[in-house]
Amino acid sequence: MLRRGLRTLEALALRIAFLMDPLERVSVQTDTSFALMLAAQAHGHGLYHLGPRDLLATTGGLRARVRPARVSREAPPAHCVLGAVETVDLAAMDVVFIRTDPPFDALYLYDTLLLEALRGGTLVVNDPRGLRDANEKLYALHFGELTPRTVVTCREADVLDFLRELGGPAVIKPLDGAGGRGVLVLEPGDRNLRSIIETLTDDGRRYAVVQEFLPAVRKGDKRILLLDGEPLGAILRVPREGELRSNLHVGGTAVAAELDDDDRRILAGLGPRLRADGLYFVGIDVIGGRLTEVNVTSPTGIQELSRFTGVDHAAAVIAWAEARAARLQGRP
Repeated sequence: MLRRGLRTLEALALRIAFLMDPLERVSVQTDTSFALMLAAQAHGHGLYHLGPRDLLATTGGLRARVRPARVSREAPPAHCVLGAVETVDLAAMDVVFIRTDPPFDALYLYDTLLLEALRGGTLVVNDPRGLRDANEKLYALHFGELTPRTVVTCREADVLDFLRELGGPAVIKPLDGAGGRGVLVLEPGDRNLRSIIETLTDDGRRYAVVQEFLPAVRKGDKRILLLDGEPLGAILRVPREGELRSNLHVGGTAVAAELDDDDRRILAGLGPRLRADGLYFVGIDVIGGRLTEVNVTSPTGIQELSRFTGVDHAAAVIAWAEARAARLQGRP
């Protein structure tokens, strides 16, 4: 049945919906969305879970099939308890976190378009328009002075010209990749060079990103988490032996890290644009003092950062969302 705006919690409690992948499959110890849910629950807010196919748009507004959720640090499957499906007016939610994992496909695009119905009333993190405009591989090109040398092309000849210009190796990535998927090194003289380019560009039918190889990647890839343009902190993701990629789910190891002068220079250049685009909770990747990616769909690392610093950074995100939602709704 349709439920419109009925609060069952105290007046200050919010209704927070998480549009994300199945809650049953998250990692209790590493998943950032799960940490945000734990923090929101600890603040007394009501939690609701929905998936990317659970929106229902009508001429009367945007509804969603949601399930009330309770979460805990218990080992799976006891880490989450989901209630029965309810069809609700999504505008009755105070906050919606968009946390589905990449790729940014047609379904993801349509979800962001449907969520435009909430603009001006419900806080959506990150802003649907910002998500559409901020491809995680291309957004960094707005800040060319902060990035490694880069080309984006479908053409093999362009890649080969770029390699000759560099006079050394490069890294090639698909535009819609995530978690290190499809990231390969291009070495001049490699007998597989043309085959790699053909594969990543689908014989010239798809764009690929080609970036100057940064030797500092062997020491790690720094993930900096930002909230409303300001840094929460950083972790260093160190690749395992014999591996280029430092992503945690492919065997990288997280170690504590501090912000340095290069990081602060990058943050100063990035923060105002992120705020303007409604990209509130973001994870940027920095290698050797150069910005390589801006992760906006479901940035990870908050649990590792919290363990290193002893600070519950997920709670800081929820506190920020509380204040932002109150301002949006004209509450003190």
